[in-house]
Amino acid sequence: MHKVMIVSRQHRVYRDLLAQSSLPDLSVTDDPQQATIILADPPRIADQLDDYPKLQWLQSTFAGVDALTAPQLRRDYRLTNVRGYFGQLISEYVLGFLIDRFRHISHYQQLNQRQAWQPQPYRSLADLKIVILGTGSIGTHLAQASQALGLTVIGVNRRGHHNNPAFARCYSHDSLSDALAQADVIVSTLPATTETNDLLNATSLQACKQALLFNVGRGNAICEHGLLTAIKQGHIAHAYLDVFKQEPLPPAHPFWASEHITITPHIAAESFPEQVMTIFTENYHRFRQQQALQYSVDFQQGY
Repeated sequence: MHKVMIVSRQHRVYRDLLAQSSLPDLSVTDDPQQATIILADPPRIADQLDDYPKLQWLQSTFAGVDALTAPQLRRDYRLTNVRGYFGQLISEYVLGFLIDRFRHISHYQQLNQRQAWQPQPYRSLADLKIVILGTGSIGTHLAQASQALGLTVIGVNRRGHHNNPAFARCYSHDSLSDALAQADVIVSTLPATTETNDLLNATSLQACKQALLFNVGRGNAICEHGLLTAIKQGHIAHAYLDVFKQEPLPPAHPFWASEHITITPHIAAESFPEQVMTIFTENYHRFRQQQALQYSVDFQQGY
């Protein structure tokens, strides 16, 4: 018999879903000393791992698990995350903001309130170049959605190549500036690793020419001071930021005061409990049969 502990802001929802699933040889516990499995939001469990002496497997309810991969934390258990569901949501977020910007949707809403008939000049997305940092499942889904709307898609990853035809070309991290120099739009979908820390900084962003920047990956990828410098110097026209190094973003943070930054509260792609439970259920069956788990995280790589 295995016992699972739920540590999530949606605890009640997960508890109900587990009850409905009727998984064999599994019960829910509220005692950390008894739990062999944890289903958890990473930030809520990271500082409690040592309270679980019997822990064998932790299923994250998030895609991002950097809260659990810090070198000082224990690693004597199997860690899995959530994948495969976020590409659609991230694509809606990025393309939604782009359409709003270039077709002036929000502006027309303001004009409506004043009963003002004022046609605005606009441009199509079809002649834009979008540079996507990170070519995993999220980046690839965004690439395909962008290509469908006529954007030219350029990828950036560690290797510098990708076999999906949605990417017109792919650059390595070492050639990041070459990619950014072509960008009308930049989207970071990168995970949090030592290699991605402050990858987008004042120096790398100097290659940009009035580009739009989205961060929907992890907050560590952007040097915050460097971004403000790039905006001031005209390299970045506007930044749409959903993730940050500190969340919630403090009220005194300079990002709030910038008219060239749009802040959203880490909502670009949420984990829906029903989807998480689909992954948990499959992994639980694999776990019982001592098989490889889906979406396992490499502690060293951080993803």
